Amino acid sequence: MSSTIVISIMVGMIILLLFIGAPVKPMKWIGQGAVKLAIGVLFLFFLNVLGGAIGLHVPINVFTVLIAGFLGLFGVASLAAIHLFVFI
Repeated sequence: MSSTIVISIMVGMIILLLFIGAPVKPMKWIGQGAVKLAIGVLFLFFLNVLGGAIGLHVPINVFTVLIAGFLGLFGVASLAAIHLFVFI
């Protein structure tokens, strides 16, 4: 597909959503999930920055971001404990 076709399809979908309206509940769930995942990435980033002094590095990938995002600080603490006790 050429880029003009893809762009025109995207513009058409946006116009269609503007006239019809997006379903509220699924968009709310998607938005909340995206915010939780972004917070999980930030938690892992700060854990890696602060834990670098003691040699603690938890990789930021899909699995760890899901755990940190949906479990919060307890998930980050669990990932750090798993790294310290299992991998060292």
